[in-house]
Amino acid sequence: MGVKITTTMNALAEPNRLHIVELLREGPLTVGEIAERLGLLQPQTSKHLRILNESGLVEVQPVANRRIYKLRQQPFQDLDHWLESFQGAWQERFDRLDDYLSGLPKKD
Repeated sequence: MGVKITTTMNALAEPNRLHIVELLREGPLTVGEIAERLGLLQPQTSKHLRILNESGLVEVQPVANRRIYKLRQQPFQDLDHWLESFQGAWQERFDRLDDYLSGLPKKD
């Protein structure tokens, strides 16, 4: 497993950060909006957003005195490609199981 995937999964393993990512799927939000929607304190939310930013999952855009966070696509595309790599292996195993089961004698 690559370092990027490990970093992504570690960041998403914390429930509040996963909830933040789910919120940001709908579109960019400020720290205050995220905190309010999740019922978190703003300093706690900022800490989670800092970790998500450092892991490359979100990016921040300062606008006046507000910081607006949005998801970055690349880490999620990398995670999707990594997960897809398992599909072929599982399909091959299911095909072998199907062949095995087809070769068993049928009960009357």
